[in-house]
Amino acid sequence: MKAEKVISHSCAVLLIGSSIALAFIQVMDIKDIASGTLMYIAQAFLLAGSIFGLEFYIQKLTSIIQHEKG
Repeated sequence: MKAEKVISHSCAVLLIGSSIALAFIQVMDIKDIASGTLMYIAQAFLLAGSIFGLEFYIQKLTSIIQHEKG
């Protein structure tokens, strides 16, 4: 189970990093960011946010359920 967390968090960080790098390269090269690049950035940030957000939601829900049982 620990390996799954490492892999998912690594993918989320890789998505964010690649988005920033791609935007930086385009700005340096053509002084603009294409609409396709903006779509990639938006989708990458949504996926990365959902990876981190879902884990937080599950932890919070588990905590509430454990509190109600105890």
